[in-house]
Amino acid sequence: MTSSDVSSASQPQKGLNPKITSLPTTIFEVMTKLSIAHNSVNLGQGFPDDEGPESMKKIAGDALVDFHNQYPPLMGIPELRQAVARHSEKFQGIPVDWATETLVTVGATEAIASVFLGLLSAGDEVIMFDPMYDSYTTMASLANATVRPVRLRLPDFSVPLDELEAAFTPRTKFILINTPHNPSGKLFTRAELETIAHLCQKHDVLAVCDEVYEHLVFGGGEHVSLRSLPGMMDRTLRMGSAGKTFSFTSWKVGWVTGPARLIAAAAKAHQFIVFTVPSSLQRAVAYGLDNEHQFYTTLGESLSRKKELLESGLKKLGVPTLPGNGAYFLIADVSRFLKPGETDVDFCQRLTVEGGVTLIPTSGFYVGPNPPRHLVRFCYCKDDSKIKAALERLEKYLPTQ
Repeated sequence: MTSSDVSSASQPQKGLNPKITSLPTTIFEVMTKLSIAHNSVNLGQGFPDDEGPESMKKIAGDALVDFHNQYPPLMGIPELRQAVARHSEKFQGIPVDWATETLVTVGATEAIASVFLGLLSAGDEVIMFDPMYDSYTTMASLANATVRPVRLRLPDFSVPLDELEAAFTPRTKFILINTPHNPSGKLFTRAELETIAHLCQKHDVLAVCDEVYEHLVFGGGEHVSLRSLPGMMDRTLRMGSAGKTFSFTSWKVGWVTGPARLIAAAAKAHQFIVFTVPSSLQRAVAYGLDNEHQFYTTLGESLSRKKELLESGLKKLGVPTLPGNGAYFLIADVSRFLKPGETDVDFCQRLTVEGGVTLIPTSGFYVGPNPPRHLVRFCYCKDDSKIKAALERLEKYLPTQ
């Protein structure tokens, strides 16, 4: 027996969790690696170039010295939970009991995990709008629940109300609403949300609202929280993010607010996933929510200018864009630039390698069959110089197609 035979025989043969091991590498990771390899201008990855208030950085640093560095409370430090409650009432008119109706999480991604694991049982169904952030479906799968996607209608990503109502069944546990929406930048209208509220009450269904981009609204748009509508206070959870609100994505501080019964269920999952969140960062976010209104209430105005810079440049190049007045994403139609048989994935890879600009193919956000293969996502929360550089490269490359 050779050494290689011995080595092979000694390898453990037990199977691993197929729900995890079968997950594909995300399109974000694929495109980011390709961008780095080809030194492209990356307008794909969704994080801002500009950072948040210096005051918050100082508070986070000082807190490491001025306060103890042991486990903070499972639910979050009182200062941040109280600030989250004040923020909810100030900006959405939704009163929150900080002591029983708030939970601090390791970013909104952990909030999603804790909420899904706390609320869902095997056999439950969750209604989600297609396209969607990829974490939703993975967490539903880990909770042994089934996703029922409802595809938003192009070109404005409107809600198909008849299809939505048909998606409700006796097994529906909750509906997930992400507004402002990733990847489209869509703001769900008040009329759409009122219909969703009616259906939730009609079918006795809960609602989970991913509102991490709540302050990233512009162009005359309005962010309306489903929880603010009549009849929805006791059946809705809202998720927020300091990473999006303050442009500190590495901090990974998020929160959930909602009725005490639902928060308690999410907290049970939270305690066995991470247990708690770094207290120094919590103190800085608490300060920011109460004292840095000027920063996060003007984010929309700043992003509106960047969107106009990108959109006007794309228009000159003959690249149509789809409407959206929220978050920091812009969907473009690249149909006329596709080669025969080419998909949005192929196009984005070719554009990175040959044109020096990285985007995200929108089909990667779809769960249902036969997604659109002609749309790409731009992320414009970048320095103006980077947006201009991308437009210059596109101008040189696209006309050659």
